[in-house]
Amino acid sequence: MNRHLLRRFLGRLGLYVSVILLVSPAVLFFLWMLSLSLKNELDNTAWPPVFIPNPPTLANFIDVFEKNDFLTYTINSVIVSFSATGLALLFGVPAAYGIAKSKATKAAALILIARVTPGLSYLIPLFLLFQWLGLIGTLVPLVITHLVITVPIVVWVMIGFFEGLPGELEEAALVDGATIWQAFLYVAMPLARPGITVATILAFIFSWNNFIFGVVLAGRATRTLPVAVYNVLTFEQISWGPLAAAALIVTAPVLLLTLLMQKEIVAGLTTGGVKGG
Repeated sequence: MNRHLLRRFLGRLGLYVSVILLVSPAVLFFLWMLSLSLKNELDNTAWPPVFIPNPPTLANFIDVFEKNDFLTYTINSVIVSFSATGLALLFGVPAAYGIAKSKATKAAALILIARVTPGLSYLIPLFLLFQWLGLIGTLVPLVITHLVITVPIVVWVMIGFFEGLPGELEEAALVDGATIWQAFLYVAMPLARPGITVATILAFIFSWNNFIFGVVLAGRATRTLPVAVYNVLTFEQISWGPLAAAALIVTAPVLLLTLLMQKEIVAGLTTGGVKGG
């Protein structure tokens, strides 16, 4: 009995230590970034480093919004991310259902390849295409190129959910006279709601954080927030306070979304993994 309790204690201790080792660097970097954003430039460049702002200041955040038009960039990011996520769900969920029900493993492998392929591989041909169409500098190329990221995420997440759904329910709907689309809309979709939630959150996060497409395809008035952070850098010097404030502004929506929806994310991924296995 004592040996069993000791083994259980050591197992939990090992789990806690592993979690601390994995999470503590990210927490430390976030706290350091928060500290930089709340200090003046003199304290940010002081040696030895000053970690606790004394007194804290919001001047860096005010400076970011006054000099870089962050409100416009925030609106651009919202439009692009919501549009790319919505279109990805519109096309990706039915595609995942078709792949899962037809057991098209080659198509699933192709989706996985598209997901892991660096976005830079698509950038040059897409840039030439949008330049020929005269769309460079608008939000349209950003929405379309973000589908390269969001659609594979939605399809890959949803395949596991649709594969795990009990086929008897859909067969019963078909026997009762429903079409395949009706079976999809009224039987499969409600059952796969946890997967749709996870796919939506992941697609939005990846779209929101994308940098490479925005820096090449966006114009001065259509930049998204990640590109705007890059523009905070100057040739003369690095202003750590405004740079950290800009980075926090970009990170905050995604961080809040993840914290608020963490139970749904974990439950959805776990359900998909069990059903698809």
